[in-house]
Amino acid sequence: MKKRFPGYGINWSPNRRFTLIAIVLACLLVLAAATAYITGRGEQHTTPSASPTPGANPSPTAQKPEAETGSVPQPPRVSDPVQFAKAAAAMLWSYDTRTTSHAQQLAGMEAWMTKEGQYSDWASVSAQMPDPLLWSRMTDQRQHATATVAEAHYPAAFKQALADDPAAITEAYIYAVTVTGKQTITWSKGGGAEDRSVTLAVQCRPSADCSLVAIAPSVAP
Repeated sequence: MKKRFPGYGINWSPNRRFTLIAIVLACLLVLAAATAYITGRGEQHTTPSASPTPGANPSPTAQKPEAETGSVPQPPRVSDPVQFAKAAAAMLWSYDTRTTSHAQQLAGMEAWMTKEGQYSDWASVSAQMPDPLLWSRMTDQRQHATATVAEAHYPAAFKQALADDPAAITEAYIYAVTVTGKQTITWSKGGGAEDRSVTLAVQCRPSADCSLVAIAPSVAP
């Protein structure tokens, strides 16, 4: 499965990337509140535990997937952002079209998302999935993938943002974690492996399990 990571920010200078991540993570509460005010709560993605707006017509990506999640693992009950990010990256890089439908894969991924709808960026996560037609072709080829995580760390820009304003993290307790590893893909007539790297936004409130917020923009390592 070809993963589609966001391409914006790749050619930016380190200073500009630092500014971006500081805005996205340190000021996320303000941005989310402004968005909710302008667009209305009815246009936001409904998380699994949230009640849909009466009479609303959900978009295709916001429709409630099937209850079963196939081969997608359940999110771990951990409070450490780095450990959760490792597990989340492994989940995103793994799949099995032999046992899991497209809807089940989406449902399994969505179970990892934060239940706080004002922060959840489901679009950035669901964009990692191929469309239903491509998934069906992958199923015909019995395609499946496993992941090996090598390491995970806080990006330098995120650590600098915390150093500049330590109290900012307490607004939403959202951390940026970069994970690297390898994805091994197998299908009926072959297979191969590819190095992977992704920066995740992870929410870990005190005395609560971590959850996934978004696929974060590219930042300095």
